[in-house]
Amino acid sequence: MKQFVTLCAMVVASFAPRLANAQVPNAKDVVQSTAYTSFEPVARGKEFQVAVVLKIRDGYHINARKPTLEYLIPTDLKVEIPAGYKASDVTYPDGTLKSFAFSQSEKLNVYTGTVVLHLKVTPPADAPLGAQHIPLKLRYQACSESVCLPPVRQDIDTSFTMAATGKAAHQELFKPK
Repeated sequence: MKQFVTLCAMVVASFAPRLANAQVPNAKDVVQSTAYTSFEPVARGKEFQVAVVLKIRDGYHINARKPTLEYLIPTDLKVEIPAGYKASDVTYPDGTLKSFAFSQSEKLNVYTGTVVLHLKVTPPADAPLGAQHIPLKLRYQACSESVCLPPVRQDIDTSFTMAATGKAAHQELFKPK
């Protein structure tokens, strides 16, 4: 009987790390990001907006653009603007101050749920017609109540069609504030 109990304990012990790891997602899977343009097609030489929608997995948060503590990694979106294009700075929403078990003495400024980042882009008047894209790079660090995952760099592609005239699209993401 003692050998059977020892064998069962060894089997459980061998599976425990796998079960624990199964509950913690890969850091890259915590945030799903998609870019949308305010026009499709986009008109040459006319300003348009890009909205990057971040869907953060339930039970997780990412640090806001302006984290509460200096050592926390802020959410950051970099634009790799094509030659001849102009882009504004990225506009980040305010975060929400929340308490967590690991930081009871101070509330942290975080994003949860769905968050939308914005920027304005102006293509050149002689931009090539047809399919275009603007590469974006998102950096964030996701945490739950009990664990912080490694920081992530995520590539996001803003794809659109360049034309002589534009047509409004995805207006629910671009409402005036």
